[in-house]
Amino acid sequence: MSLKKLEISTLRNINKATIEPSLAINLITGENGSGKSSLLEAIFILGRARSFRATNIKQVIQFEKQQLIVSGKIIQKSNDLVHLGIRLEGEKSDIRINQSNSHKAELAYALPILLIHPKSYKLIDAGPQLRREFLDWGVFNMDEKFLNCWRKYKKILQQRNSLLKSRQVDQLHVWDTELTEYGTIVSNYRKTYLDLLQPLFLELSVFFLNLKNIEIQYIPGWNDSDGFAHSMQIDLAKDLKYGFSHSGPHRGDFSVLVDGRLAKDYVSRGQLKLLMISLKLAQVKLINIQKESSVSLLIDDLTAELDFLNKAKLLDYLSALNCQVFMSTTELGNFGDLSMLNDYRVFHVEHGNIVSV
Repeated sequence: MSLKKLEISTLRNINKATIEPSLAINLITGENGSGKSSLLEAIFILGRARSFRATNIKQVIQFEKQQLIVSGKIIQKSNDLVHLGIRLEGEKSDIRINQSNSHKAELAYALPILLIHPKSYKLIDAGPQLRREFLDWGVFNMDEKFLNCWRKYKKILQQRNSLLKSRQVDQLHVWDTELTEYGTIVSNYRKTYLDLLQPLFLELSVFFLNLKNIEIQYIPGWNDSDGFAHSMQIDLAKDLKYGFSHSGPHRGDFSVLVDGRLAKDYVSRGQLKLLMISLKLAQVKLINIQKESSVSLLIDDLTAELDFLNKAKLLDYLSALNCQVFMSTTELGNFGDLSMLNDYRVFHVEHGNIVSV
């Protein structure tokens, strides 16, 4: 899917705006604080029903306003048009797809959004939560059965943790059986996904960094040699002491290895960013290959931290990726040579006003 039309109302410094983006590359320029990131934030909200810049939606709603509205038309590969709309007010959200009430998951399937921003490099060198989110977003978009299994696992995990806190040991075996079943299913989904992602990631790592001896190592969240069920038995005394489960896919992770060593301990910060870009672009390409949908890719001010050669490589790759891209920077010249782009539009943002150039 690609965004054909976007309408924004009372989001940060954007009072009202309407744009009709290119289905390929969209370049967004403007000074810092002009509203470039707010435009990307609006697109993100339309696909995810939340902000990537604030946990409290009140921070996103324009001052002295009660709600924000983002709506749009997306075009599917079949050329059918789908109308999306979301209204956020405090803790309430009103989500519509073709004028019918919908849920966040349906919205996310209708407009898959992937974000790259200057702090995205933390995907590789920060804690495991970001990598689990990366994994689960990928699996979620690849197989619709995954979400139900993951929800069941989390519900059972919550019940087990409640029993651990109240030390009701005699009832644990009932939940352990189900937890093992759904935890194994979730873990298998993740491992299968990483196996599919690995060759695309390697291809991009060679393209951007010429790194060939690179791999993704999956960590299920328990000792693989013991198995999930046995790991829970080993952890029981520790689980009872602390009141929560120490093993399971909720503790899952993956590592990026270069020459058999952790990438975060081995490569430079610049290389770490290129590895992150390679991971995320591999994720986009995999969805494009495996599904009838395509991802809308948002890149917030990343070009400022790339050298000339890698800017050119990024533009070259994006132009052939067959997905819609929105990239922001302060000056158009920061994007480098645009002559290789066949289809692109430029939008300039100033004081929350968006103009097509």
